[in-house]
Amino acid sequence: MSVRKDLLYSPTHEWVRLEGEEAVVGITHFAQDQLGDITFVELPRVGDVLVAGKEMGSVESVKAASDLFSPVSGEVVAVNESLADAPEKVNASPYDEGWMVRLRISGAPSGLLDAKAYEDLVRSEAH
Repeated sequence: MSVRKDLLYSPTHEWVRLEGEEAVVGITHFAQDQLGDITFVELPRVGDVLVAGKEMGSVESVKAASDLFSPVSGEVVAVNESLADAPEKVNASPYDEGWMVRLRISGAPSGLLDAKAYEDLVRSEAH
């Protein structure tokens, strides 16, 4: 399982890369692996305001559909439009080409896990 040390993680398996006053968000390697081949991604629109812990979209796979939850609060400033035509990027490259949204953060992120805590969470869920 791939857990990058430079990211923060939500208990609902989204990752966050903080870049100054912005955050890039996607789903984790573990999440995409559990879902299987992703066939559709529904994301918010630029300008939407997201609230940490609240639904921001969904992903569908050959196995299931799953809601996406925003790990931080803020305004959507960019959406990975390429996922509309190539949702498999989430499977192939969940931390790079498969990113989902970029937010201008409002307020300090809280309740996020570092890589070690996220690894522990995944290990406990796998058993």
